[in-house]
Amino acid sequence: MGKRLTCDVVVVGAGMVGAACALYAARAGLDVTVVDRGPVAGGTTGAGEGNLLVSDKEPGPELELALLSGRLWAELAQETGEAIEYEPKGGVVVAETPESLLALERFADGQRAAGVRAEAVGADRLHLLEPHLAPGLAGGVHYPQDAQVMPALAAAHLLRASGARLLTGHAVTALPRTPSGAVRGVRTDHGEIHAPAVVNAAGTWGGELAGLAGVHLPVLPRRGFVLVTEPLPRLVRHKVYAADYVADVASDSAALQTSPVVEGTAAGPVLIGASRERVGFDRSFSLPAVRALAAGATRLFPFLARVRAIRTYAGFRPYLPDHLPAIGPDPRVPGLFHACGHEGAGIGLATGTGHLIAQVLSGTAAELDLTPFRPERFPRDEVNTV
Repeated sequence: MGKRLTCDVVVVGAGMVGAACALYAARAGLDVTVVDRGPVAGGTTGAGEGNLLVSDKEPGPELELALLSGRLWAELAQETGEAIEYEPKGGVVVAETPESLLALERFADGQRAAGVRAEAVGADRLHLLEPHLAPGLAGGVHYPQDAQVMPALAAAHLLRASGARLLTGHAVTALPRTPSGAVRGVRTDHGEIHAPAVVNAAGTWGGELAGLAGVHLPVLPRRGFVLVTEPLPRLVRHKVYAADYVADVASDSAALQTSPVVEGTAAGPVLIGASRERVGFDRSFSLPAVRALAAGATRLFPFLARVRAIRTYAGFRPYLPDHLPAIGPDPRVPGLFHACGHEGAGIGLATGTGHLIAQVLSGTAAELDLTPFRPERFPRDEVNTV
């Protein structure tokens, strides 16, 4: 890097959240540098499906952030055209039994009151939305606000659009502090970057970065697998998942959980999720997890039994104990801001997160109340075991 760099903000992490923080901070007039020890989208972003969802969020702060983010994604899609493969295709949540349909409809009622468009779909009408769904399902709910992007493309595009200085292959080794305790930038294995503000967008490694500043943020990895099929004609029109997926997202269990999530992509392959388990940073292939994904997907879409899966990949969702991300300034360390811990929703929530971080960085009142997301909310003895 040669001589020491100076800028207004250092964003640590070149994934989707870091890219959005860089974009909105730059649009607020700030000089931004993004650093990452790996490549762009080299962590959780590159292993995601690109979901922009409101359908799986219960009323509360995360849903408010999802609705804000959805509006911002739609604005970015207007600017970028097809560059990020934005598809406002909507979601369909299906119930396999009358009991789960009743629970799903109650869930949707609460979401409607919070501003979500949720349309009940009777069992006899499901095939109009998804002709290849299995027969015999009890019914479902259609969520027209759900959308999808290609996450690695979107992260790269937002970083490019931000005009930020991008330093990949630069591992942050320390967060130097002033005598008063405020951050004064980052030290990397290539040198020092001087800045009065540092944004922790390090995803699953956000807890480690917080630790460099001497603060506690209990981010842990929650592993998930995705199955990818051979390219197909558009046989799955929406993001389709079973109602029990919502319960799995909210669960605190460390054990393997799977619930079928199936969606087509602009490129042709069908993506099949979703598994969740806490196994640390173990990337090893799990046959039980992948078998469960395949079984769940063929239960929803029987035609998939005749389709080849061409690959599978794993990623780690950055998980905080209360299932809410850490967003905003850290009162324990002046100049340190957090934007991490979004679990499996980071692609969808990235735009709102970046927008809110940029507002705080530029001294503007944040559009949403950041209190539920405050990074200091976890007592030091509250540590999840993996």
